[in-house]
Amino acid sequence: MKRILILAFIILSFISCNQVQKKQIPDDKPVSQFIDSTDMTNNFYDNTPTYPLPLKDITVEGEIENPGKVDLSVLQLHSVIVKETLLDSAGNDKFSGAFRYDGYSLFDILDRRVIKKANSTEFNSIIDLYIDVENDKGEKATFSWGEIFYPNNLHKVILASSVSRIVPSKTKDLWKLPEYGKIVAAGDLVTERNISSPVKITIRSFPRSFKTIKGLSPMYSATISIFKGADKAGEIVSAPSAEKNVTFNTIFYGRGKGIHSTSPFTGLMLKELLLKYYPSTKEKLKTGMMCFAGRDGYRCAVSYSELFNRNDQQEFLMITTPEDEDGGMFRMFPAADFFSDRAIKSLCEVDLK
Repeated sequence: MKRILILAFIILSFISCNQVQKKQIPDDKPVSQFIDSTDMTNNFYDNTPTYPLPLKDITVEGEIENPGKVDLSVLQLHSVIVKETLLDSAGNDKFSGAFRYDGYSLFDILDRRVIKKANSTEFNSIIDLYIDVENDKGEKATFSWGEIFYPNNLHKVILASSVSRIVPSKTKDLWKLPEYGKIVAAGDLVTERNISSPVKITIRSFPRSFKTIKGLSPMYSATISIFKGADKAGEIVSAPSAEKNVTFNTIFYGRGKGIHSTSPFTGLMLKELLLKYYPSTKEKLKTGMMCFAGRDGYRCAVSYSELFNRNDQQEFLMITTPEDEDGGMFRMFPAADFFSDRAIKSLCEVDLK
């Protein structure tokens, strides 16, 4: 009898402790992992409950040989930390919370898809591809292929399946939690691309044709034409002032030829040259896309947020070479990329989509 009473006491104590723990949780969603509420570790990002975010079935289609539904069960979970900020009705930044999101990276989701480019006979390289992610309301978020597969820091765009608040230790602010799974772009400053309930991913090549001349040398372009669709929006005809130049030290390494150099790059931030032609809006932050082309027809896609809306200061540079230098006069350097493949030489055209 005594053993039965002791066992009953232990069970009641366990139930009571669980009820107390539940009362401490600010929402009625279930907890899904360990909570370090007493700061036992040096990890700031596991101190609060983690809540599951419902996901809908998502399919991949477009310029690939194997379209179909994504099987998330075979993919590894990744975590990103985000300070979410959206634009209000007046176009001002409005902070909406700091969170850790866990989920499945676009890198892994797209890794086994076999590319079948619509423009492969003209340009076989994958660097002019981009990705539209669409939700069940028709909202879209657009990413370049380069920002998914080429950056120094991989797995920073995820399909989030759970969330945890990053709560300030003094103010104890409890930011409103999202209700559904979402795309999370951890590298964005203004997080307009973090759209909820994505259901479709579409892979496309940039819809602009250029004459391609492999091995063109000498190669030079003294001007850069800026286009919006078929309309010419402007032209860069001279070297920008060097007063605002910055220098990035780098290991310049290509996916095909390997190491090119360890020399630093000095130039102007490309976004400062182009912003007057492509001013920021909520929609551009979500879906804006650009194509940069050299004199030889070599080109790459870059998303609007990737260029204008970074939170890591790994900027794109515009390098001005000495006059008549082969590969000049303007070169683009993508500081965020592991590979040098999107470093366009003799830049002659920028198409804004």
